[in-house]
Amino acid sequence: MSERTPAGATPARRGGGEVERAGGGGAAPARRSLFPAPGQGFGVTFGQMFKKVTTEQYPETPKVTKPRYHGRHVLNRHPDGLEKCVGCELCAWACPADAIYVEGGDNTEDERYSPGERYGRVYQINYLRCIFCGLCIEACPTRSLTMSNDFELADDNRADLIYTKEQLMAPLLPGMEAPPHAMRLGEDEKAYYVREPEAGSAAEPVTVERA
Repeated sequence: MSERTPAGATPARRGGGEVERAGGGGAAPARRSLFPAPGQGFGVTFGQMFKKVTTEQYPETPKVTKPRYHGRHVLNRHPDGLEKCVGCELCAWACPADAIYVEGGDNTEDERYSPGERYGRVYQINYLRCIFCGLCIEACPTRSLTMSNDFELADDNRADLIYTKEQLMAPLLPGMEAPPHAMRLGEDEKAYYVREPEAGSAAEPVTVERA
């Protein structure tokens, strides 16, 4: 019969470096149920068999997501059609998965795409890497990048899951003009990003339709 190790003492070692357990053996823990172990397992199964089954008719019936669901990204526009993206690349720096690639370009008076000095000339999001965390949304200083409720992004080609700027841009609404064109809402950049509530238009949810 083995002796117990006193408190504070180093446990004795068996052959091969194995530490001897305190208490002198591996006694089985006491049961907390009167039913045998197989009966407890089957009890969980039988308990689920009589519950109501919820069946979703997807894709015939589209899945309704929560309003704040993080889905496919959208590059928004100003009410006159100019792009809100100024090519600052802060979204790319904030992305923990390195899924966003941005190249900025310079605006000119003859060819203007955004109210600022620069615009997003190249914008790509790799949805093979994106984890939909929303950090890019928080980093965007102009509220250009938002996330829609579109979650159907599966494809059989890896190259098709790299979305370009043309695929991410919000559609032109009535009253908007496709850039490039001159600024319509003010003479400077501040008039676009700092406007009175009655002068500007409230942000509306963007509905994304599948091709």
